[in-house]
Amino acid sequence: MIRLSALFRLPSKVKRRARRNRMATLFYLTLTLALLLAPFYAIYRPPRLLIRYFQHRWPDVLWEVTPSHSSHSSSSQAAPGSDGGPGPDKVIALTIDDAPSEYTREILALLAANGAHATFFVIGGQVEGREEVLREAVAGGNELGNHAMHDEAARGLDLPVLEAQIGRVQGLIRQAYLDAGAGGVGEDGGVDSGVGGPRHQYFRPGSGFFSTEMRALVDRLGYRLVLGGIYPHDPQVPYWWVNAWHILSMARDGGVIVCHDRRSWTIPMLRKVLPELRRRGYRVVTVSELLDAAGE
Repeated sequence: MIRLSALFRLPSKVKRRARRNRMATLFYLTLTLALLLAPFYAIYRPPRLLIRYFQHRWPDVLWEVTPSHSSHSSSSQAAPGSDGGPGPDKVIALTIDDAPSEYTREILALLAANGAHATFFVIGGQVEGREEVLREAVAGGNELGNHAMHDEAARGLDLPVLEAQIGRVQGLIRQAYLDAGAGGVGEDGGVDSGVGGPRHQYFRPGSGFFSTEMRALVDRLGYRLVLGGIYPHDPQVPYWWVNAWHILSMARDGGVIVCHDRRSWTIPMLRKVLPELRRRGYRVVTVSELLDAAGE
């Protein structure tokens, strides 16, 4: 006796065709999703090939370097290894935007505890009442860069406005170096008389976007424009463990890390990142120390 279910059973060829159609549909859906997500992934985790292209396309902007480890400056001693032997061979620059803030002193303590240095990009509107914090940063072997007067997209500012803001912030930076007894950057871009002082003036535009006109202005004023290739998007991602994973998974010799002051989650992130980078054999350094390592 023929079962009723057999009457409704699809022939094997029809079933295979239906299965292939489902697989093809799934493949095209997956491909479409991947194509849609690819630009966002490239923004969140830009491949090194893309960063190298940027460095080639805009050589006056610092994205990363190729270190020449035999050219470390004598003033940038590596932290000793865990076995007491020679220090790490790899270098990575740590840059911290939106300084100073209520969290800066704690960041400075973490840097000192891990034998690390950083370049702090200063927002001029946040300096009043925190001048001593900037002095402490310089005295601790860190350096200060220029982030204009306010937390805003620098690319949207008229060039005369931006130039005026850069000048005001540079005056605050110069005073911090003088207060620290470390000299400072002079009006002409050179180093004032005193001990030490940065070799370069650095500028990072708010929001990270620049134009040809901005690059020309920055160059005329004697600055180097600094961006970077390791950026966890920490202003938008308030989860320290995600940001720590992002940095550690992308860490590479000669890289430039971009993170932010003025966020409470930066502290636990650095508690994880700094000792781990040291364990992996990195010196965490300022932009100037990174350029020294590259022989620039």
